[in-house]
Parts: sequence; structure tokens; C-alpha cells
Amino acid sequence: MDIMKYEYFKRDISWLSFNFRVLMEALDKSLSVSERIKFISIYSSNLEEFYKIRIAEHKAVVKARRESDETIDDARMLIEEITEEVNRQMEYRIKALEREIVPELAKLKVVFYQSPMVRPAHREFINNFFREEIFPFLYPVPLDRENINVFLRDNRLYMAIKMYKRMPDGVTSTRPYYYMVKMPYSKVPRFIELPQIDGVKFVMFIDDIVKSCIGKMFPGYLVECSYSFKISRDADILVDDVKSDEIVEQLRKKLKKRKIGDVCRFVYDRHMPKEMLDKLMDTFGIKEDELVPGDKHLSLEDLSHFPDLGLPRCVPEKPKPLVLKKLSGGTSMLSYISGKDLLLHYPYHSFDHFINFLSEASVSPDVTDIMLTQYRVAVNSEVINTLISASRNGKKVTVFVELKARFDEENNIATAEMMRRAGINIINSIPGLKVHAKVALVKCKSDDNTVNKGFAYIGTGNFNEDTAQIYADCGLFTANNEIVSDLCDLFSVLNREKDNVEFRRLLVPRFNLLPALKSKIEREIENVANGREGRIILKMNALQDEAMINELYRASEAGVNIDLIVRGICCLKPNQPYSRNIRITRIVDSFLEHARVWYFGNNGNPEVFMGSPDWMKRNLYKRIEAVVPVLDNDLKNELIDMLDLQLRDNVKACFVDENLTNIRKPVNGNERIRCQYDFYEYLKKRNI
Repeated sequence: MDIMKYEYFKRDISWLSFNFRVLMEALDKSLSVSERIKFISIYSSNLEEFYKIRIAEHKAVVKARRESDETIDDARMLIEEITEEVNRQMEYRIKALEREIVPELAKLKVVFYQSPMVRPAHREFINNFFREEIFPFLYPVPLDRENINVFLRDNRLYMAIKMYKRMPDGVTSTRPYYYMVKMPYSKVPRFIELPQIDGVKFVMFIDDIVKSCIGKMFPGYLVECSYSFKISRDADILVDDVKSDEIVEQLRKKLKKRKIGDVCRFVYDRHMPKEMLDKLMDTFGIKEDELVPGDKHLSLEDLSHFPDLGLPRCVPEKPKPLVLKKLSGGTSMLSYISGKDLLLHYPYHSFDHFINFLSEASVSPDVTDIMLTQYRVAVNSEVINTLISASRNGKKVTVFVELKARFDEENNIATAEMMRRAGINIINSIPGLKVHAKVALVKCKSDDNTVNKGFAYIGTGNFNEDTAQIYADCGLFTANNEIVSDLCDLFSVLNREKDNVEFRRLLVPRFNLLPALKSKIEREIENVANGREGRIILKMNALQDEAMINELYRASEAGVNIDLIVRGICCLKPNQPYSRNIRITRIVDSFLEHARVWYFGNNGNPEVFMGSPDWMKRNLYKRIEAVVPVLDNDLKNELIDMLDLQLRDNVKACFVDENLTNIRKPVNGNERIRCQYDFYEYLKKRNI
């Protein structure tokens, strides 16, 4: 097989295509204005994290601070390509907010000021607000490389100011003076509501209030101009392969350094004069390749805190989580699962069902052990509180805590310590690996020591009641003895009790996942060769691994019909001779598509799998993940129907083409399919 002819999208350029798809929602006039504002916030937040992690990694390669397969020249060229694409997207972001959303707000009698210039009726309020609420937190600092003693905080807004001294004769000096101030971060909100006028509401950036009053801070000077800037710092934490009991201390030390990481971008108002930018670069040692021009208002992720102002909300209204009728009226979840598998779809189903599952297990006299993996949990997590109750009830509770979950390290360390104090057995991170599996195991008493009796849960999302309201995930409960036994073995691996395990039903990377996937793809190829249909549908968050992409290319060349539903990174290139039978669908809507569900046609006897891994190198080779076959025919068909709806979506689904363009799917006739809302209605009808 000649794989040299195959081509792939660059991972980061593909991700930018996904983030632009998020921005497209802000340009969608069919959405309420509050939803459009939310999507600008999400787009901006995504981009901030992208720079802190991905760009920081490439810059570390350029500066020879990090070992990588990427060459210095490749890293430098990629950064340039990324910068060009981000600058292109900036024009659409400006269009969305300033040219579309702001005028739309005005139609709703909400004026969102976009400059320091305000109506005279608001001048007194703004002056008083500045003097009483903002001024006490502003500390001007002269921009002087020799004397400055300021550390630029990560992702904090600053303002650079240029002024001239007024001379006694009333003439201003010709020498410019440069100062900077840090915007209040936690003491004052980013958006300030102003007094209403004739039923019209007004809101203003705190930045613009400061600009409009900045002259009051410098008596004896004439302020000529002021512009915003901020920096993003490298937030990635590389943990050495140390013993598990040493990871906590190492993480604590490295978390302290995250706030002082290397600069990965310096973002500034693109209208800033060159001499002011040069002054900032000289003062703080900013390099040319760290400069990223932005708009006049930076940190637009703060739009997530935009005041409510009585704006119209989501239309149609977001689905309210369903409570399953078959589990109401005191029906025991454990009893139900003993007789039939149960599948939950979040956020369409209530996450309370999972809490109830743990609560029942915590008091059941038949239950001896409860085991669970923790990757990201909510602050003040009800899941953790229920496990603590189980421990106090005499159950043996074991939790594997992945301390290396990015940006959740501190929360995971804290919750692990809290659980340990409550008597829960804590297993810390495995050196060199991340445990990303979303699994829970309830073990029960058994008269036969050779049989592992109990209940297994395998999910696609974290045990997090907060994200379960906004992430579209699914979770399977089963009492199948083989799956329960496999989960027992998986926890034995996590506890370093076993190394060599033969899983019966579960698919686990580094054990049996890759051979199984290749075998199932090969079977579809053989079906086509024998005159039968070959069919594959793969739903996931990201597809990057070239080896598995090659398998899909090979299947496409053989005539296998393949649909990919990939939300984010997708390095497979469609519409090529070797991918002519592959289509890529991307869905962005009210909820974040997060489930991983895989369908293999198997000549009319389809197999469906669900679990935690994407097809990224990290998931397939460097993590512990768990994938489960869906054996119950009713539940299998439910997932197939979900996939079918997503492929037929023509409202929020796009095709991704060979140029990474998001192409809206056409509406055929009057049939409009919006899969998230239609799937909720589907589940409502089945809730009998």
C-alpha cells in the first residue's frame, strides 16, 4: 500500500476551522441576540486557550526549549499560517459584534456603547462611577524599561496611555509621556449598566469608561490617546515521569509557575500607533513574532458576563432534562439495570439519575465496593459528596484521580485530599499516562467467587453535573457479567495490580482497541469485496491519528461508505480520489457535541460502540480509555437513530470540504432537521 499519496490537514489549522464554525453562530441572524453574544464569548475563550497551549508549544520549539518531532522551521511557518488565519477571522468577529449585534441590540432598545463617546445625559453618571468605583483600583505606572517594576499578568487587560505635560504658559510640551494602568479584574464588572433614557437601556465596557475619564488621573497633562493590550502566557504543564506519590508535589510547584509562563502572544488594539507599540515592546521585551493585532476591545470571552437586560433568550427554548418515567415512583435503578441495560443521554436526560445510581449503591446491603474515575468534576461536586456518604456507610470506595487534567489540576488535588480525609481510597495519576476513561463500577456480594457480580457504567463525558447540562454525552449502565469483569480488570490495571489483561468486551487503548478497530474496518472492506455493503459512521470530537486515517482512506478506496461526525479537529482530507466515499459533518448548536459513538454496518448486523476516546494520537497511544459495545438492541437502535438525525441535520450541521470550509447543508423541500432539538423530542416520545 502506497500511503505517500495520502494528504492530511494540519491539526491546528483544522482546529481554527472548527473555531470559525463557532463564530458562524454569532453571524446567524436566526438566533437570538443573547445567543449570538454567547458564541462570540465561546469563540474568544477557545482562541485564548489555543494560544496558551498550542501556540505556546510551537513557540517553545522555535526557541529550542522543548523537544518535538516538529522542526524549528516547520513550527515557525505554522505560526505564520495560524496568524494569517486568525487575522482573517478577526474581520468576521468585528462584523458579528459591531456591525450586526450592536445594531440588533439597538432595535431591542439596548445601546451597547462601542467607544468612550456617550450621550451628555450619561456624562455625570460616568464621571461619578469612575471616581467612586474604578479610580481607587487604578495605579498608573510610567513605561520606562530601566525603572519599571511591573509583571504583566496572564490574560489581564491593561491600558497604555500617551500624554503631554502642560507648561506654565499653557502650551504643552513636545515630549510624549507613556503610562500604563491595569484594568480592575474582580472588583468591578467588565460591563456597566447606565441609567435608562426613555425606556432605552445602556451598557458600556469598563475600558471605555476609563478612556473617557483618563484625563482626571493625570492633572497637569493632556492625554492624547489610550489603547488596550494584554498578554497570554504558556499554560501547559509538563509533568515528569515520577512516582504517583510525588506527582502532587510536582504539580503544586508547576502550577505556581503557570502564572509566570513564557509569553506566547501580545495582543494589542490594532489601531495603536507604532511608537506606542514600540514603547511597550521595548519596556517589556516583547518580540516581533509575539505580536497579535486585535480589536479595540480585547478579552471578549468576558461577554459570557454580559448583563441580562431582559433580552430574548434561546428560541426555541433549550430542552429541559427528562426524568425517566420507568425510574419514577420509587423504582430502584439497581433493580432495573439488573434486568435490562440503561442508556442516558445528557443533557436531554437528567444527570440526577447517575447521582441516584451512586446513592442507591451507597446504602444497598448487597454492595461492597464502589469505584470511579475522576477527570473533571464540578466544584462542590454532588458526585464526590455521594461517594463520601458511601464511604461513611461502610462501603469500600476507590477513586482514580487524574491529577493531570489540564486546568483542573488544582480542583482535582483539592477534591482528592477531601476524599482521602473521608476514608476513600485514592489512586493518583499513572506516570507517563493520562486516564481519560469515564467509568464507574459497583461490586456486589456473590456466592460464587469466580463471578464478578455488580453494575458497570461507561460514559463519554465526565462525572460533572455542571457540564452535563451543556455537553451532549451518553452513558451506559449494565449488569452484563463480562463487562463488569472487564471493568474490575481495568481498575486492577489502574491500581497497578495487573499488567497483562485480556478484556472480553471493553476496548482499551494499549491493550486491544487499535487491533479491534482495524479488524472492523477490514471487515467492512471485505464486505464490499464480496458484493455486500460496507458502512461506517464515526462520531467523535477529534480525528488526528494518521495511521487510523490511513485505514479510513483505504476503506474509502475499497468502496466503503463512510460518514464522519467530527466536531473539532479533523485531519482527514475529504473530496480526494482516496477519500471520495468519505463525508465530514460538523455540528455546532446549543449544546457541545461531546459523545463518541462508532457504527460498523457488519452486513446488516450492525455493531455500535461508545466510550471516551477520540482518534487522537494521545487518546489511542498515551491514555487509558474505555469503549463498550452496546449489546441491547433497543439501545443500539436508539444510538443509530441519533446518528441518523445528526447526518440529516440541515440547520446546524455543516459539511467540511477539502479547503476546511464549513459549508451549510442544504434544506431539501420543507424538511428542517435540527438534530439536538429533534433528538430531544424523539427521547420524549420514548419516555413511557
